[in-house]
Amino acid sequence: MFDLLQIDTLQKVAATLPAPEQISMWRLLEKGGFIMYPLYILLVAAIFVFVERLIAIRKASRIDDNFMRIIRDNIVTGNVTAARSLTKNTNNPVARMIDKGVQRIGKPIDAIEKSMENVGKLEMYIMEKNLSILSLIAGIAPMFGFLGTIVGMVQLFYGIASTGEYTLNTIAGGIYTKMITSATGLIIGLIAYVGHNYLSTQIDKTANKMEMASAEFIDILQEPTR
Repeated sequence: MFDLLQIDTLQKVAATLPAPEQISMWRLLEKGGFIMYPLYILLVAAIFVFVERLIAIRKASRIDDNFMRIIRDNIVTGNVTAARSLTKNTNNPVARMIDKGVQRIGKPIDAIEKSMENVGKLEMYIMEKNLSILSLIAGIAPMFGFLGTIVGMVQLFYGIASTGEYTLNTIAGGIYTKMITSATGLIIGLIAYVGHNYLSTQIDKTANKMEMASAEFIDILQEPTR
């Protein structure tokens, strides 16, 4: 009977307690302080660079399956002009690399390979343009987050030392709001890191297509002499 009375009393007390305050995600982020603004800028920059590079890399990786077959037919039949026209009118790294090879037809194979390799390196540089920004954001965003937390903790303990208020609620409330910047920085850094690695993988796939096309082109040049 006594236990039942205790349970009933606890239930009544719990019913009279105020419900925990519900806070929106936006209000929670606002509590992070001024350091959140650089983090927002880093997030926008990461998204912009990722989308811009993704569109450019996908455009560069679009290669017609019949492209090299047509090049082969034109070169084997001696119609170099048609092969050159096709490469000039095709806008992707493979076509520009093959175009350089077509221009060098008649020169030693080593010279042709070297010219195509130089074009390939330039195309790789173009595809990797601004990719380092994502790598930079992945590194500095968590640091900004930790900096915000440290600044917030200094402000918290300075306030405690100044006012003498060091209740558990004050300390806990101050700490959780200052940890927001660290969490935000880590999330932004993770987004940038994943985006950088994904784009690097797509560039590697395009580079493999370029290497395969280059090898096939050299084989085409050697076919008539076999």
